[in-house]
Amino acid sequence: MTKEENERRLQHLKGIVASLPDKPGSYQFYDQAHTIIYVGKAKSLRSRVSSYFHKEVDRFKTKVLVSKVWDISYTVVNTEEDALLLENSLIKKYNPRYNVLLKDGKTYPSICVTKEYLPRIFKTRTINKKYGSYFGPYSHLASMYAVLDLVNKLYKPRTCRQPITREGIENGRYKPCLEYHIHNCDAPCIGKQSYEEYQANMNQAREILKGNTREISKHLYEEMQQLAGEMRFEEAEAVKRKYLLVENFCSKSEVVSHTINDIDVFSIVDDDGKNAYINYIHVANGTINQSFTYEYKRKLDETDEELLMYAITEIRERFHSTAKEIIVPFEMEWHIKDASFFIPQRGDKKHLLDLSEMNGKQYKFDRMKQAEKLNPEQKQTRLMKELQEKLGLSKMPYHIECFDNSNISGTDAVAGCVVFKGMKPSKKDYRKYNIKTVVGPDDYASMQEVVYRRYHRMMEEGTPLPDLIITDGGKGQMEVVRKVIQDELQIEIPIAGLAKDNRHRTNELLFGFPSQTIGIDIKSELFKALTQIQDEVHRYAITFHRDKRSKHALQSELDDIKGIGPKTKEELLKKYKTVKKIKEQSIDSLAETIGKTKAEILYKFLHESLDIE
Repeated sequence: MTKEENERRLQHLKGIVASLPDKPGSYQFYDQAHTIIYVGKAKSLRSRVSSYFHKEVDRFKTKVLVSKVWDISYTVVNTEEDALLLENSLIKKYNPRYNVLLKDGKTYPSICVTKEYLPRIFKTRTINKKYGSYFGPYSHLASMYAVLDLVNKLYKPRTCRQPITREGIENGRYKPCLEYHIHNCDAPCIGKQSYEEYQANMNQAREILKGNTREISKHLYEEMQQLAGEMRFEEAEAVKRKYLLVENFCSKSEVVSHTINDIDVFSIVDDDGKNAYINYIHVANGTINQSFTYEYKRKLDETDEELLMYAITEIRERFHSTAKEIIVPFEMEWHIKDASFFIPQRGDKKHLLDLSEMNGKQYKFDRMKQAEKLNPEQKQTRLMKELQEKLGLSKMPYHIECFDNSNISGTDAVAGCVVFKGMKPSKKDYRKYNIKTVVGPDDYASMQEVVYRRYHRMMEEGTPLPDLIITDGGKGQMEVVRKVIQDELQIEIPIAGLAKDNRHRTNELLFGFPSQTIGIDIKSELFKALTQIQDEVHRYAITFHRDKRSKHALQSELDDIKGIGPKTKEELLKKYKTVKKIKEQSIDSLAETIGKTKAEILYKFLHESLDIE
């Protein structure tokens, strides 16, 4: 591999890494022949995978692995536990070259409910479905033991290993063990608990192991309320403890379950009607062993159903899938030979469909991010379109202006206007204003003056007006601007406002008259872009006010010094900024700036003033 080829390889990989999500999941490294050579897990895909390429790798074997990587794929999941399970499943399927530590085939424990006359419930690492039903596996042992503890407390399944039969119970062949005497078992072996009651308990235990806790929780809640209503408070308290155990309990993974075997999962995510992203997940022997997302381009305005049907046929053929059940997000008119479509509404299969849709949406988001990095203007256009839709504007707000005032108790009052074009600052169009007609600290009157001066002049000069005005304030500032724009100047420019909460933090976007709060996530890119405009106008106005105040302070103290003219004062201001710093200088230091004669005059004047004070 030449140096240029290696540079292109690393650039391609870093491009993928830059768009990885900050979510848990499993990642896969491919070699030049597109064979999986490593499978890993991560709490954060972005930070974990970037550590291979953006940091100096110390270990020799890791350096070798990185040198072999030509492509990266990944699957996002909801929890760290799911990432562990998915990694384990993919390693077993693909047996990657560099996953040395996990090639021993070690698996996670599961919970077994036996098929005996009186079923037992216990943990195991051996799966043999002839002997019972299996739930799990559990990558987090504490979670598995919590499940077993809950089931044992609620239903008290027997723990003895002796084979119990109906005839043996009827003939009195068994004796109660210690578990019965310490109230951990209700002794169905001697008839203390009926066979029907024991089986009902086991059925409810299976529902909990499946994760279907809603009905169990509802039943316990109703029982608790009934006991409380009958004034049986001690019994109600015991049921309440069981109810809280069930409510706070999460027994299974959304990724893996032995109740699901050999099925395909498909979901589709639309992209502005032009493209579609179709995610495919295959589950075999209760584990996900394949997960890919493909981009399809609509050529003849195909519907989602038509595109999904085409993709299902192609993808199943590509992966040689013969699954009899296909999970899809909506009804399909077409049919596939030897397979049926299923739309889940709840349970494990619904979780799998949700996971597939989440991966499709994440893939779409990552592709958009990659495109925006190659063409930054694409991001700005997207944000402008989003703002246009949110505010219901007739055209895209390419030209946005924002105003802010700054003063201290009404002195040195100024205002600033910043201009953004294409969601980027156009600094050549920024304008500073000295407040001329307002006496005292009146922000509304100051805003009224500045807005009028700004747009009256633009109308006289024939300068294009902005597509949107944003005020750094709430309803009051918006109304002041509206009166100037609509009532006095009689022009139509949309006006929005960014309002702050009690902690002086921007928390909502206002628009319209009377103003309404626009539904926008304060963590979204659009809201961040708007607050960037707000921060910029605040910075611009404050800087202007600070400069003016500093010049005013300097000018007032140096005006009466004979021999110190305007140019000298400018030089002093440029270098020392404030009178305080000038007073701190020695004669020699001042002489370097304004000459020895003027330095002596200035030094003598300032220090005589200090002596008088």
